[in-house]
Amino acid sequence: MTIKAVLFDLDGTLLDTAPDFFTVLNQLRKEEGLAPLPFSEIRKTVSHGARALITLGFQINDDDKKFEPLRQRLLKLYEHHLAVETKPFAGILELLNFLEKEKIAWGIATNKPAQYALPIVTAFKLNPACVICPEHVSERKPHPESMHLASKIINCRTDEIIYIGDHIRDIECGNRANSITIAAAYGYIDEADDITQWQADFIVPHADKIKAIVIQHL
Repeated sequence: MTIKAVLFDLDGTLLDTAPDFFTVLNQLRKEEGLAPLPFSEIRKTVSHGARALITLGFQINDDDKKFEPLRQRLLKLYEHHLAVETKPFAGILELLNFLEKEKIAWGIATNKPAQYALPIVTAFKLNPACVICPEHVSERKPHPESMHLASKIINCRTDEIIYIGDHIRDIECGNRANSITIAAAYGYIDEADDITQWQADFIVPHADKIKAIVIQHL
């Protein structure tokens, strides 16, 4: 099957956003009189979203009355700390240059809200064919709606798309759309997760290994 597009999850796949989350979560902990958490603990939780970060940072669940105010404060802090320490994973910019040179469309399908995702894309002067956020679909990943919307925008079939992600929901999303899936083992993988059980078509230890898989499908 010849592919016509490559889609990326954002956090932990295309961009290493964990350093900014590390800063703002520990800033919030400082405001609450708590000591900072180590980077390694925060990094592996980033792909689970703001709720998981609050649970990690304060050892409370969303039924605690303090939970939602803390989550909103975290998001406000993050909104003012977008793309400060974030950077593309090694090999990503070279991959994007290759895709553009080969006239292969590339895009982003993320569960990150648009108000955070779009400014980050702009900050890095990226030019994706689409950026699909939760606001653009009725069902977020792992539902395959993101893949179907991307296929319409790019004008290709879902089985002509490679989708790359660092969470099992990304792989499930791609598999349910009959897309080719690549699990990004370099991303924010929780130590309890067994990436080999995600049923991805490929697993890559580094982003610079993606190009060879793309070439296989040209």
